[in-house]
Amino acid sequence: MADETTTTTAGMAAEEKPVAPKVKTRKPKQRACDEKDAKGKLCAGHLKRWFEYPSEIEALVGKGAEIYRCEFCKTLYRPDPQQQPNSYTVRY
Repeated sequence: MADETTTTTAGMAAEEKPVAPKVKTRKPKQRACDEKDAKGKLCAGHLKRWFEYPSEIEALVGKGAEIYRCEFCKTLYRPDPQQQPNSYTVRY
């Protein structure tokens, strides 16, 4: 019985691959996530500024980049290019 559980957990670990997070660009003055799930339902999670992100994300977006993350679906958002950056003005 223990052999069966170890093979199933090992098989699941082998099948799971790290999925690259989805990176989108925020629309002007956007504050909520506009990502839709499989059923077509809008996520509408609040976009929160992410200061200390892991090294995998840093390799994806760049070192010291201003990045926002949805609180529910964890989609990443780059800032609106037409808006002034908030880098290090709200960090305390």
